[in-house]
Amino acid sequence: HVQLVESGGGSVQAGGSLRLSCAASGYTYNTYSMGWFRQAPGKEREGVAAIDSDGRTTYADSVKGRFTISKDNAKNTLYLQMNSLKPEDSAMYYCAADPRRHMGWKAMAPDEYLYWGQGTQVTVS
Repeated sequence: HVQLVESGGGSVQAGGSLRLSCAASGYTYNTYSMGWFRQAPGKEREGVAAIDSDGRTTYADSVKGRFTISKDNAKNTLYLQMNSLKPEDSAMYYCAADPRRHMGWKAMAPDEYLYWGQGTQVTVS
C-alpha cells in the first residue's frame, strides 16, 4: 500500500531554514504528482508547493522565492527546502501524492490528492 512519511520539521527562529523530507513507498513514485500542504490551527489545509511527474513545479504566492520543492526519484523522496521562514509559516506540513497529473489550481488543491502522510510540525518564532 502507499505510504508517505514526513520528517525534518522542528522549531526555528524567523529568518532560518528547514528542509522537509517525504519518503514514499508502495507505488511507482516517479509517475505521481506530489505536493506539500500545510495546516495551521483553526485554518484550512492549503497548498504550499507541488511537482508533477515531469518535474514542473507550482508554488503558493506566499512562499515563492523562499521555498523550493524537489524530488529524488532514485530515493523515492520528496523535499521542501524552506528558507527565510516567517512566523506565519508555522503549521503542520503534510506530504501528498496522487496518480493523476495535476496542473494549475488542481496542483494546489488538497482534495485532488489521494494519499497523505501523517505530517511534521514546523514552528517559527
